Amino acid sequence: MTSIGTGYDLSVSTYSPDGRVFQVEYAQKAVDNSGTAIGLRVKDGVVLAVEKIKHSRLLVPHSNRRILTAGKHIGIASAGWMSDTRHLVKRVREEARHYTDTYKVKPPANIVAERLGMYVQAYTLYSSVRPFGVSTLLACMDAKEPQLYMIEPSGHYVGYRGCAVGKGKQVAKTEIEKLDLENMTVREAAKEAARIIYSAHDDTKDKLFELELSWVCEESNGLHVHVPQDVYDQSVQFAERSLDEDDDDNEMEDDEDL
Repeated sequence: MTSIGTGYDLSVSTYSPDGRVFQVEYAQKAVDNSGTAIGLRVKDGVVLAVEKIKHSRLLVPHSNRRILTAGKHIGIASAGWMSDTRHLVKRVREEARHYTDTYKVKPPANIVAERLGMYVQAYTLYSSVRPFGVSTLLACMDAKEPQLYMIEPSGHYVGYRGCAVGKGKQVAKTEIEKLDLENMTVREAAKEAARIIYSAHDDTKDKLFELELSWVCEESNGLHVHVPQDVYDQSVQFAERSLDEDDDDNEMEDDEDL
């Protein structure tokens, strides 16, 4: 009996004979076809960066953001369906408010990630609903240290030093693994995040894109905010310069081969 065919993907509550849940895999495909999003956890904070694909030149700059604030100290970046992201951000806000009302303290990052993961996983259990077509990067500054989590469409969540989702995740992961994140500051991480997004962007498929950058760190007093304009401009210049240098190196190698 084959698991590739009709029947096993009609309901999220149906397993295939080899233990797969096709609806969850389809949700992951929606994530993999979206613009790249990355998170970098460094010594004094967390930086989030997103490649927001612009499908029209008529779009208003800095609108329809893919990095959202779910609490004063909680930031969320995503890859996948933006409407699903907004729903999950609303859920995180509710969970954070309920935790604060009950315990009179800000919710730790692991609690927020756990509750969001449980909520997402609940949508993989019943045939009357569909899985969320989004992977979420959750950045938080709690009392101990900066935290970064990724929540997948299955509800599985993991803490990371650095992670990437979206269509350019393989290129981004390779670049992230080269970084010394434990000894890096958020200002350095912002530049590297911009460089990685520019490197992962595929000009042949998506010509126009807009970089989004945010951080939650000591410099922002533990609040999640978009990076200051001067930091943003410096990061973009650094990314473009690095990309030009890589192109020059590739041209020199081609000339040597000839």
